[in-house]
Amino acid sequence: MTRTVRELAQALEARILGNDQAEVTGVASLRGAAPGDLVFVEHEKDLQPALASSAAAVIAGDFAEAAPIGARKPVLVTSRPRLAFARAAKLLGPGIEHKAGVHPSAVVPRSAELGEGVTIAAGAVLEEGVRLGDRTWVGAGCSIARGVVVGADCRIYPHVAIYSNTRIGSRVVVHAGAVLGSDGFGYVRDPRSGEHEKFPQVGKLEIEDDVEIGANSTIDRGALETTRIGRGTKIDNLVHIGHNCQIGEQVIIAAQAGFSGSIEIGDNVVIGGQVGIGEHARIESGVLLGGQSGVLPKKILRGKGVAFWGTPATPLARYLKSLAALAQLGRRQT
Repeated sequence: MTRTVRELAQALEARILGNDQAEVTGVASLRGAAPGDLVFVEHEKDLQPALASSAAAVIAGDFAEAAPIGARKPVLVTSRPRLAFARAAKLLGPGIEHKAGVHPSAVVPRSAELGEGVTIAAGAVLEEGVRLGDRTWVGAGCSIARGVVVGADCRIYPHVAIYSNTRIGSRVVVHAGAVLGSDGFGYVRDPRSGEHEKFPQVGKLEIEDDVEIGANSTIDRGALETTRIGRGTKIDNLVHIGHNCQIGEQVIIAAQAGFSGSIEIGDNVVIGGQVGIGEHARIESGVLLGGQSGVLPKKILRGKGVAFWGTPATPLARYLKSLAALAQLGRRQT
């Protein structure tokens, strides 16, 4: 979609240096920019190369106001150029367009409630009582169980399975192969027979607005209560979240992280790849967990902006001291 620099500046609340009527048609990296593209720079050293590139316009930090811009190309000045660039990409991108309607091969019972502009692709199966909000798209081969509620403007990519007792908010994105609301891993051992009896897994899963869930991730419903994913949380591919977990708002979870049952994650927590968290642990708001860290069961990690690393996870400064001491000990042994 073509936008003028003025239109972009208004949407991004950016200041304009140069021609505000120049047209922008897409976004690109500085190296791959072509005529019509918008690029961004976060460091002053990259501004002049950006101005000399083939791009139509540049998003830059506040440092651009003091730089010699000349008449080479317009610059949109903002304190957060990367964030502005991400928002500009949404304005310029074609988005995902689907013709509203139900494919002839999809299975949609009469009891299903479909909002305006809903799209259901080939081979998707909806059970009784499913409700889909306006403009929601359900991809090919999806399975949505009885009574599931999905809000407006959601994108459910192909081959997603959504179990009963699941409620999804608006503007949620679920990538291919994800499984939502499956049974939690809960068993009770009979000491006499040694057999494992399955504990009831009859709770709910609630996913709030603006959540994104990566491909092949799995989120279990509660055993007797509710698993909840807070507003704006972003979950990478191949993540597992166990039953009864309470994930806060605006949490970032990288790929291959694994959560046992009944874990509490506060708001604005960042969790690196391959992190493992034991049952009933609590990660308080603002904590940063480095990749491959391990959090022991019932452990509490707290401290806004504090980074933890290692297994068991400890504050980064202490972890680095331990590594240094271990390295020194190793040198003494050789």
